[in-house]
Amino acid sequence: MRADASTGAVIVAERCWDGLAAVPSAHTEVAVDDGRITEVGERVGRGGRRVVDLGDRMLLPGFIDCHVHTTVEPSALLTAFVSDSAAVLALRALPVLRDLLDRGFTTVRDLATFAADPVTVHLRDAVARGLVSGPRMLVAPHLISARGGHGDISTLLAPDYGREIGVLADGPAAVTGAVRAEIRAGADWVKFGATGGFGTPADDPGRTTYTQREMDVLVATAAELGVACTPHAYGDEGVARAVRAGVRSVEHGNLASAETLSLMQRRGVFLVPTQFMVSDALEHLDDGEYWRGKDPAERAKFGRYADQLRDSARNVAASEVRIAFGSDAGMFPHEQNWREFPAMVHTGISPARALRAATSTAADLLGRPDLGRIEPGAVADLIALPGNPFDDIDATGAVDFVMRAGVVHRPAAPA
Repeated sequence: MRADASTGAVIVAERCWDGLAAVPSAHTEVAVDDGRITEVGERVGRGGRRVVDLGDRMLLPGFIDCHVHTTVEPSALLTAFVSDSAAVLALRALPVLRDLLDRGFTTVRDLATFAADPVTVHLRDAVARGLVSGPRMLVAPHLISARGGHGDISTLLAPDYGREIGVLADGPAAVTGAVRAEIRAGADWVKFGATGGFGTPADDPGRTTYTQREMDVLVATAAELGVACTPHAYGDEGVARAVRAGVRSVEHGNLASAETLSLMQRRGVFLVPTQFMVSDALEHLDDGEYWRGKDPAERAKFGRYADQLRDSARNVAASEVRIAFGSDAGMFPHEQNWREFPAMVHTGISPARALRAATSTAADLLGRPDLGRIEPGAVADLIALPGNPFDDIDATGAVDFVMRAGVVHRPAAPA
């Protein structure tokens, strides 16, 4: 039975974590009315609400993934944007959205499609209207890139086609126009390429692809229109330039120095470290089967930067920078996005910090303090799982109850 948000419910669990506390609490009841949490305590009034008893499961706020690519298929990666229509990309994303929600991710930030059409804007709106089942979405429609930078995938076509692929802008005037076009298309966020990357053959993750002046203009243009910016940035100098320009978050940052992380902390810039993709590649550097079918340049770059990547991950764990959960799912199978949790913990981040990264801290990054918390007034995004992620972070991969905005999308199986 699927609970209607208008009828009200009381969710009962023997264990609960509210998205903020250092440790979980014991028996907790949560009253939900009209899609919002109205009361939390050891015992709340029933008032005619239906009771959903989760037994010994742990109740948590819905997870938030701040870096996904719902229209990217890892088996094809960027080539699909050359061969497939926007409609095909959107249709392929529908089971991805359903699966993300079923596994407890009630909100996602999609950071770019490479289709000319802003496909993710349409998906976001379809979810909001109830036409599509999935997490609520905030989107950066495209990645604004310098020519030859991380978002320039023109090399997928032969030069004699005379075409470019990507939202490409060089110089302050062109950057200004690109930002305004993204916001006109419906962007919640503006994303740009501050450095090269690992998965694209024509650039390098340590190379900075926009000048300080270009980044300053880009971020200021978006700010004037009320939209925050976030960069794809691996290399230390690219991260530092973006932070000085005034971005709200940094995506990846896996080559950032301790000094740059300290600068981020002082400026209040969030880090979305996407550590699973990096740690998985480093773990399999010598596994030829793992790299079968992938560009050899990607493997070579991970090998070249391996020591710096490991050092930076340790620096992140030791820093006080605010970490928000982001998986980069789409670069690998979407159903593995939960593996970002154990990847973070394995680099020295505490389970509590990792869990906050996907709940209250992620909500703060997104400017949605009504998400990522179990407290009166918050949106009733609630999930439950059988284990205890404070003891075993892998428990995050076993979510078996999901409520989004007061509606049960995945009922818990009977005990």
